[in-house]
Amino acid sequence: MGLVNTDWLRKNLLSDNIKILDCSWHMPNSKRSGKLEFEACHIPGSIFFDIDEFSDKESSFPHTVLPDDKFSQMISNLGISNQDHIIVYDALGIFSSPRVWWMFNYYGHNQISILDGGLIKWCKEKKEVESGKSKKYSKTNFKVNKNHSLLKTYEDIKKNISNNSFQILDARNKGRFEGIDAEPRKNLRSGSITNSINLPWNECIDPDSKCFLEKLALEQKFKSLKINDSQPIVFSCGSGISACVIGKAFNIINNKPVNIYDGSWTEWATKEGLLS
Repeated sequence: MGLVNTDWLRKNLLSDNIKILDCSWHMPNSKRSGKLEFEACHIPGSIFFDIDEFSDKESSFPHTVLPDDKFSQMISNLGISNQDHIIVYDALGIFSSPRVWWMFNYYGHNQISILDGGLIKWCKEKKEVESGKSKKYSKTNFKVNKNHSLLKTYEDIKKNISNNSFQILDARNKGRFEGIDAEPRKNLRSGSITNSINLPWNECIDPDSKCFLEKLALEQKFKSLKINDSQPIVFSCGSGISACVIGKAFNIINNKPVNIYDGSWTEWATKEGLLS
């Protein structure tokens, strides 16, 4: 169950093994706070999952995945166990929740689903909400069983330019990809990784429902990119968030694992000296 709809979650809201995570995250230049918005309004029983807090603070780049032991400790402190079915959602419909879906898959927990349409659809349907802090659960002992193949590094991307062993899809908007629009992070030039293909993340989302497009529409979207079906795909963006949106969209079509360049354009441009 990679996706669940709002009616399914409403029926299963009180199930013992369901843990609901609000994974709302906003772009650095948005002046919005996922945590403050969560405390004002969230799905009953939700826990706020702070993507920035669940990123390696010792890394020079945003949203670098945590070491195994740190992720295990932090998830255990939230009261999430390996037996739980985790539901993730965000305040924009579909934006940051696929990142957390991917993270749990990377750390070996596959029993996780994205709420299609997120909080926007939930509220539009006038389903119940609450305010206040995260629901508290007893501490658990969450075990990590990492799937290393789902994460690509700068060295992997650099090597791929010469050996062309996989294709790169970039989820940023067209202006940033083509080097026309500015990056949201200061002193970083926009542009793209050599031979990468652009698929803006919002083109995989229905603008009205805020849900993923239907499977057939997604198939047509990816087909239009003229991707080589015999090669694996690695997904990239600015810092590893929206890459997971188009990664999940591709996964809806074929159920293949989602490979993410974790450092994405922020790491690539920095290490390649593409500074403004």
